Amino acid sequence: MSRQVWKGSTLLNPEPPVLVSCGPAGAANLITVGWCGTICTQPSMVSISVRPERYSHHLIKESGEFVINLPTESLVRAVDWCGVKSGRDVDKFSAMHLTPSPAAKVGTVLEESPVNLECKVTQVIPLGSHDLFLAEVVAVDVDERLLDESGKLCLNKANLIVYSHGDYLALGRKLGSFGYSVRKKPRKK
Repeated sequence: MSRQVWKGSTLLNPEPPVLVSCGPAGAANLITVGWCGTICTQPSMVSISVRPERYSHHLIKESGEFVINLPTESLVRAVDWCGVKSGRDVDKFSAMHLTPSPAAKVGTVLEESPVNLECKVTQVIPLGSHDLFLAEVVAVDVDERLLDESGKLCLNKANLIVYSHGDYLALGRKLGSFGYSVRKKPRKK
């Protein structure tokens, strides 16, 4: 296989584009964030990276909270639009015909999102072009339609999307499940 070596870059792809809601009730904003990730299990923690000049940056920094709303295929246009428009200029919820709802513990959730992670900021780390917000997940709101009869969360029912090098993509077919590579095969009778 022939390879080229490029300068260092942020080509870790695909990534989950998320709609982050932030700001005061009644005046909440949505921002599309591509740099979002899980960072700890106990306590449950996530991170988002936001440029300091973005309108949402000061909303998150002032309130110390935000909500990560997982977007579905039906929200892909809103994901793109909320990533190129500023909350300084437009009410993104109204413009995209989206529904803000009070969260269980912090802020505002996007009603159209099937999974919402309510987060309290624990630390802000300036990194250069972006500030990294580390946050504890204090509540998770889940659409009950994603639960099977035993109460297990089936995220594959949500039709979540990913972003990869400029393109929004639907998730594909199942290739395996956690631990499948070491699971013992059932004995034939």
